[in-house]
Amino acid sequence: MATATNPSFSILLLGAGRSATALIGYLADLHQQHGWPVTVADASEDLAIHKTVQYPGIKAAALDVNNAEAAQALIKDHQLVISLLPPPMHPMVAGWCLQHQKHLITASYLSEAMSAFDQAAKDAGVLFLNECGLDPGIDHLSAMKVIDELKAEGATITRFASYCGGLIAPESDNNPWNYKITWNPMNVVLAGQGGITKFLDQGQLKYMPYAKLFGQATAVSVKGLGLFDAYPNRDSVGYVRTYGLEGIQTFIRGTLRRQGYCTAWQALVTLGYTDNTYTWPLTETTTWAEVTASFVPKAGLGTDLRQTTAQYLGLPADDIVLDKLAWLGLFEDTPVRLLADTPAKLLLARIEAKWVLAPYDKDLVVMQHQFDYTKADGSRHTRHADLAFVGQTQEMTAMAMGVGYPIGIAAKLIGLGQLKQTGVQIPLSPDYYEPILAELMTLGITFDEYEV
Repeated sequence: MATATNPSFSILLLGAGRSATALIGYLADLHQQHGWPVTVADASEDLAIHKTVQYPGIKAAALDVNNAEAAQALIKDHQLVISLLPPPMHPMVAGWCLQHQKHLITASYLSEAMSAFDQAAKDAGVLFLNECGLDPGIDHLSAMKVIDELKAEGATITRFASYCGGLIAPESDNNPWNYKITWNPMNVVLAGQGGITKFLDQGQLKYMPYAKLFGQATAVSVKGLGLFDAYPNRDSVGYVRTYGLEGIQTFIRGTLRRQGYCTAWQALVTLGYTDNTYTWPLTETTTWAEVTASFVPKAGLGTDLRQTTAQYLGLPADDIVLDKLAWLGLFEDTPVRLLADTPAKLLLARIEAKWVLAPYDKDLVVMQHQFDYTKADGSRHTRHADLAFVGQTQEMTAMAMGVGYPIGIAAKLIGLGQLKQTGVQIPLSPDYYEPILAELMTLGITFDEYEV
């Protein structure tokens, strides 16, 4: 295995999808500055070529990761592998990286399957870095910076809340949902279904069932941007120890949407449109109104579908939630024109058609950390750290920048031999947050910290 400072240090990126654009540009800069070879591999060779054609010296490759022999041949020829593949594929890639003693970076949540590689990766002297994207990623880096600063001052943190959202910039916000697709659209449809949602609230452990998740959103105010809906995201409690905040009274990590989004999404959940467990039997003439009516007990011939849907949801027929469902076309007598599929995939087709990011549109990433703490003198304080940045183009989105830049910077640190940790890690220590946050500032991704 090449040493970290070897000029032949090379990087393999697996996956050239929505989140890869900014990362590929950053890796191309590393190629120019350090001469490090970079290969971008994707199941679609056309996509890999499209994403790399503007960068001389960056190689595009077609790769079916289910072809173990071809995948390992590529991995064997590089010193660092970056996986932007679907999370369930990461352990398979990690196994190959371990076999060939290669470093690995992902932007995905650390799974039990990935954690199991820790000792073997340490024995092999390689780093498997996870949760190094936007959320998770930048949220860890920025939160740990403040947490370490407050602890150094002798403060006790009593409440921590962290929220992040991939949204649409105000100048491109022109639909009643105040939302457009800037990342994996199926993940939008299935949001909240990735496991048990739990958090700490004033010393009590709270569980939030998926069926009620979006109906329990709270308001969060971000300076200069107004109010947002916030709902809990996954298992917050598992990060209490990770962040070194044992004994904290309130600890919650959540997702941001524009105000009103969560109430309307809750209606889709209640109807059953986000269910991905069974197939709806479509025909050539099935309409969207028929699909919606199948979820509403009293809907049928001679009934007003909007009215009966409103009654089922416990809302007045003129409620804005019904306007949003109507805007998606869910009450229309227009053919679905899809093969039989799950309700979630039917909804996916609707939002992909209606929430499309136009060529001139720009997206917006918003993040906020809230810290309540008590100083050594007993005085109580609240500090916020806000982040907001806008994408550049339809492809160079804020989401792609937020995911890609931390990965790219970590790749550079590995290539320069500046990250000494091995094993399975997430970016929590000053070794990570000091250089990555400093470079993110130069790229326009900067936190505004202030006392409330």
